[in-house]
Amino acid sequence: MSNNDSPIKSTGLHIGEAAPGCKKTDPMLVIDHVKKSFGGLTAVDVEHLEIPKNAITALIGPNGAGKTTLFNLLTGFDTPDTGAWEFLGTSLSGVPSYKVAQMGQVRTFQLTKALSLLTVLDNMKLGSKNQVGESIFRALFPGSWRKQDAEIELKAIELLKRFNLDAKQADFAASLSGGQRKLLEMARALMTDPVLVMLDEPMAGVNPALTQSLLGHVLNLKKEGMTVLFVEHDMHMVRHIADWVVVMAEGKVVAEGPPETVMNEQAVIDAYLGAHQDTDLGVVTGRISIIDQEKDK
Repeated sequence: MSNNDSPIKSTGLHIGEAAPGCKKTDPMLVIDHVKKSFGGLTAVDVEHLEIPKNAITALIGPNGAGKTTLFNLLTGFDTPDTGAWEFLGTSLSGVPSYKVAQMGQVRTFQLTKALSLLTVLDNMKLGSKNQVGESIFRALFPGSWRKQDAEIELKAIELLKRFNLDAKQADFAASLSGGQRKLLEMARALMTDPVLVMLDEPMAGVNPALTQSLLGHVLNLKKEGMTVLFVEHDMHMVRHIADWVVVMAEGKVVAEGPPETVMNEQAVIDAYLGAHQDTDLGVVTGRISIIDQEKDK
């Protein structure tokens, strides 16, 4: 994507100062006092966070910051120790993952979850919700579900064309490359007609040839009226497509704001490089004392 094709960023997303936990003008997700610990380690400790509607929000932070755990909590794949959150004004606390998806909030995974021994097309069809044929009783009467199944298949093929996977529709998902599996997961998520798409490291392990394609698809989600929340480590990509950035470190939100300003904040620099990036590493590790350094002056 050339500089001339740079996406138009959404503005006016927040109220007041852009600081951790700031209010949004039109939030889609509102998170309050969500905590999750594993043993003695606190993985997530988010006091308050709002995700703006009709925007692309990047969730960034070093490894172990709690980003994927927060995703798991918000989508019903894990249970918090405390806290609550709302999606479009409806509480999702305790709601199982499949119901969360049916409500319009879907996610992809850092390690793709394609069913390897099903075809690409069958993987897509599984993503459609409210299928009549899923009923054991109705499954015995093909006439009750064949029309819907044909409509689902047509929709799946159209999405596969959009993601340049239509030539692979009859192949087993196991035969796809890592990048193609990422595309399949994103395409399958759209089978549910979501309003919020959560992508966990969509570019991880993707070769450069497919990275540009994935970037375009993420931007298209917003163009089509969807809200996007994604985890990413590539800061160049975050600067390019994100309207808003949320920074996590040690389970907490330490900064948030537009990408062009938030990445220059000291809290963000500390989160990625450590609070002692301007100090001799010998001092940090204890190998050299500050007193000894003063003597040498």
